[in-house]
Amino acid sequence: MKLSVLIPVFNERENLPIILERVRRVPLAKELIIVDDGSTDGSREWLEQNVTAENEKVVFHAKNMGKGSAIRTAIPEAAGDIVVIQDADLEYDPMDWLAMVEPIAKGTAQVVYGSRTLGKNKGKSSWSFYLGGLLLSALTTVLYGARITDEPTCYKMFRADVLKSIPLTCTGFEFCPEVTAKVLRRKIKIVELPIKYSPRKVGEGKKIKFRDGLIAIRTLLKYRFAKV
Repeated sequence: MKLSVLIPVFNERENLPIILERVRRVPLAKELIIVDDGSTDGSREWLEQNVTAENEKVVFHAKNMGKGSAIRTAIPEAAGDIVVIQDADLEYDPMDWLAMVEPIAKGTAQVVYGSRTLGKNKGKSSWSFYLGGLLLSALTTVLYGARITDEPTCYKMFRADVLKSIPLTCTGFEFCPEVTAKVLRRKIKIVELPIKYSPRKVGEGKKIKFRDGLIAIRTLLKYRFAKV
């Protein structure tokens, strides 16, 4: 089975060579769909010069539109059987896909999340981010009746036809709660597996803000009762 790796990028020039090398090393049949979301730090120019392989495609947004918009741009470009989201930073280890792919390839799962909570990880970007993630996960469990330990994880993996069938409206970081809500509203089980996590601090480039947590809460509440 072929894996489509969707990589939204915004001002990650220093990390791009490292994360793309890590992604390329994963021993899976795969393609990369990279969406530069209006970067202004040289990421665009680096991608134009260094992403030329046949199985790697770059799409450029003329201006910054948000992570959700970048993912929505990438989804129709994906030709693989399985789709995974990969941020352009160094917080996650792509080798964790090897375990995540297995239940989807075997037909025992349609959606797999990599859980930082289940993994034996040390360190936190901050207590507010850590507690915010626990709150969103608990709220998801209460609202949707499905135990989720790490709702805001980046590592969300889907059978491609499942993800493509979900109508998304997100533009920013609310991709995570929106897709989670709509998957659970369809009574699709989310399987969670432990992953490694090396958090970066806000001063090191972490982009999510406190207001994004409030938007995530609102999104979970909204889609619990909306028609999907």
